[in-house]
Amino acid sequence: MKYEQLAKDIIANVGGKENVISVVHCLTRLRFKLKDESKANTEYLKNMDDVVTVMKSGGQYQVVIGNHVPDVYEAVQAIGGFQGQPTAEVEEKGKKGSLFNRFIDIISSIFTPILGVLAATGMIKGFNAMFLSLEWLESTSGTYQILNATGDALFYFLPIFLGYTAIKKFGGSPFVGMAIGASLVYPTLTSLTAGDPLYTLFTGTMFESPIHITFLGIPIILMTYSSSVIPIIISAYFAAKVENGLKKVIPNVIKVFIVPLLTLLIIVPLTFIIIGPIATWAGALLGQGTMVVYNLSPIIAGIFLGGLWQVFVIFGLHWGLLPLAINNLATIGADPIIGTTIAASFAQIGAVLAILIKTKKQQLKTLSIPAFFSGIFGVTEPAIYGITLPLKKPFIISCIGGAIGGGVLGFADSKLYMVGGGGIFIFPSYINPEGITFGFWGAIISVIVGFVVAFLLTLFFGGINKSQNSTQKTTASNQVAATKVEKEEVRSPLNGEVIALAKVKDEAFASGALGHGIAIEPSEGKLFAPTDGTVSALFPTKHAIGITTDTGADILIHIGMDTVQLDGKYFTVHTTQGEMVRKGQLLIEFDMDEIAKAGKPLTTPIVITNYREFNLEVTGEKHIQQGDSLFQLETK
Repeated sequence: MKYEQLAKDIIANVGGKENVISVVHCLTRLRFKLKDESKANTEYLKNMDDVVTVMKSGGQYQVVIGNHVPDVYEAVQAIGGFQGQPTAEVEEKGKKGSLFNRFIDIISSIFTPILGVLAATGMIKGFNAMFLSLEWLESTSGTYQILNATGDALFYFLPIFLGYTAIKKFGGSPFVGMAIGASLVYPTLTSLTAGDPLYTLFTGTMFESPIHITFLGIPIILMTYSSSVIPIIISAYFAAKVENGLKKVIPNVIKVFIVPLLTLLIIVPLTFIIIGPIATWAGALLGQGTMVVYNLSPIIAGIFLGGLWQVFVIFGLHWGLLPLAINNLATIGADPIIGTTIAASFAQIGAVLAILIKTKKQQLKTLSIPAFFSGIFGVTEPAIYGITLPLKKPFIISCIGGAIGGGVLGFADSKLYMVGGGGIFIFPSYINPEGITFGFWGAIISVIVGFVVAFLLTLFFGGINKSQNSTQKTTASNQVAATKVEKEEVRSPLNGEVIALAKVKDEAFASGALGHGIAIEPSEGKLFAPTDGTVSALFPTKHAIGITTDTGADILIHIGMDTVQLDGKYFTVHTTQGEMVRKGQLLIEFDMDEIAKAGKPLTTPIVITNYREFNLEVTGEKHIQQGDSLFQLETK
């Protein structure tokens, strides 16, 4: 398995698989829901070569990987054994978080599994509309019909797909959810609206509904549920509750068929009688409401959404807009909300291109090239986290470019008419099924404007080489203070026996995945600062500490194996995160006897996590005293 070691390292550093409630992925990141986020080694995940960064938002612990995240996700699933995890039951043991965080988590968990195929089918549908508009295909041709069916099928039967993902999220049986979704789009029911109704409910109101059939004498309001979102999600929620309730009272011998039987007999009629109509009306009101707000000032709406879209992406808040967009497509046939954000992605890569051209740092140039090309196809996380956000000004400028482009989209009344791909693949989604309108050309113009604005502003005002220039202008004394130390000696923080890192009974350390160095079997329960530096990480469980030295080396000291499970017991800390410490300063005391009684080995790895930046020479001594030379570091 190509990403087996990476998956093992990620699982170990999110607190182990026992700390994982659930994990899903989107286009660029693994989205963990953890029982206790404080057990995750965030700083060390961020420093891993194959991890772009780590974000905490929407009740999720997000490990940003990049374009190959599906492969990493498969490895994480396989190694962690998360495939069969009963999400709802496990979540009760974890943190529920705020209502908003839970909402974002639910939406992302429901839509993430189908996002790739939803984008793919939307692209097919968009290109087919473009072929028709350009008269490359006739609407009666077999080619057009097959492509249309391929592109439209998932969206038409969306309740079935969402029935699977939604009920799985809520802790129910996926196939029960699919059965409920299928009943909503069952062809025979949709044909029963022909002819005169039996009678009409709510006559004279916006909810006026002709009744063509009844269920046990109860009127059924038949509606069109194809492409709908809200009814099936609500039905799946109640179905999971009913199913899990029935499992507690139905005998095991008949549970396998009686539980789904009773669940469907309860939920499907309830959906048609109550849930479906109310949810559909709510969705229609929501769609009309967003259009009212948009129509008050499309330009202001475009500036707001275009300017903040990349911020939404950083915190995962864009998930809250996705169901709104799909609901708009289903109820009013077009969506202006997501439709006003396309320029933001191209503004981001405009800023990256300016950085690529102007920067004098070879490493930044190297990182900018793949980030630029990823952004062309709509994947902007590498550009955001790896390039513009750390530089600050270019990120702000990209938001300005996105805002101006969003204003252009609002002015042009550009809307999405289908869910499609990202980046350059989204353009066909702006084609009105009735033909190409100014909104389509407005989308192209907005992208050019956003890209050019961000490119020029970053090129001339991005402060790309500011740190280099300011260094040249410092006084002689400041230059001495700012000069990077080329060599440094790291001394032993412990008394004890030295053992090779490869012999440590923890694969993450033994393999060198967490860094290069050595381990000590301590003979005294005191840990001292190995060098002058700053405490860059101090875990709440007190078992591990990170120190950044004057050379810029990041030292990780991990007291014992699996000691994170002790949750801070038997450890006494004498420092704080961010504190500058001196060589030989007492940092942590630990009760060796109690830790041993708890069955935890005391083997303590001491590693340089950013070892690729240094030449590392390790002591050859077998026994060592605190203060003796442990490593010799020299910057490469």
